[in-house]
Parts: sequence; C-alpha cells; structure tokens
Amino acid sequence: MTNGLDDRQKFDDLFAAAYDELRRLASAVKGRDKSVTLNPTALVHEVWLKMSASAGVTSTTSQLHFKRIAARAMRQVLIEAVRRRKALKRGGNDAVFVTMEPSAEPTLLVGDELLALDDVLDKLAQMNPRQAMMVESRFFGGLEIPEIAELLEVSEATVLRDWRAARAWLAQELRT
Repeated sequence: MTNGLDDRQKFDDLFAAAYDELRRLASAVKGRDKSVTLNPTALVHEVWLKMSASAGVTSTTSQLHFKRIAARAMRQVLIEAVRRRKALKRGGNDAVFVTMEPSAEPTLLVGDELLALDDVLDKLAQMNPRQAMMVESRFFGGLEIPEIAELLEVSEATVLRDWRAARAWLAQELRT
C-alpha cells in the first residue's frame, strides 16, 4: 500500500472513531435552534468534506491532533455558513450556541456575533497563538483541559491560566 493510501485509511479510521463525538459536539454548537440550516449531521459531513480535501492528516497524525484539525474545520464550516446566509440575504435565524464555561448553558451567538467571535479569535491568534488554538479547540473541538495540555505540550495549570486570560480578553473584545 502506498503512503497516500495509508494516509487516506488513517483519515477514514480517525474520522470514524471521532464521528459520534463530532456529531455530539455539532449538536452542542448548533444548540436547540431547529431553524438553523445545517443540522448536526450535515455539519459533521461538511467538516468531513473540508478535512478530506486538505492534506492535514497523514499516517502519523495522532487522534488528539486530529481533533484539533476537526475543531479548525468546524469553525471554518460554521463561519462559511453564516457568511453564505448573509450573502444570500435569506434572513431567518442564523444562531449558534457556544459556551465559555464547561458547566454553563451554551450562549446564543447569532450570525454577526459568530463572525465577531471569529474576528477576535484571529486577533488573539496574532497576539497569542497558543491561547487562540486553545479557545478554538474548546469552542469548536470540544477538547477538555487535559487534552489541550497534551496537544500544546504544556501543563494543565498553564492551560487553565491561559483559558482564564483568553476568556477575559475575548469578553472584553466582544463587548466593544
């Protein structure tokens, strides 16, 4: 088997293993708003299409790194969906639910707010790439603190400290 086929099989295996978790996450991100055009299954399938078209997954990709790539793809698919709806001026509710606190109820973010979150995440990435990666992994990838610590190769205490700082900075930026 060639390396390309190895990579494709690895991608398929990782995606199959993560499918239920990605679908659960898509349900949480999309919240309970049934009027949103992408249901959780469609969102996960869009993520699969986006990921399968990229060369980001190889036969050496770990399951944790795969989740990180999936988080980025989930963010991109959601942002593209909001932008597409705005461009088509279809109206309707383009709400997405996200949460900053693991124990808190998800917060409703409507199209413009989701785009604002995307913009401030890009700003955060310029200032502190590790914090931006952590926030994206939590919001869109559902990674827990220990997983993020392992992914970023830092201590859980560092992740918690960065998480608090990033949350405060994001809240301030989103208020202005």
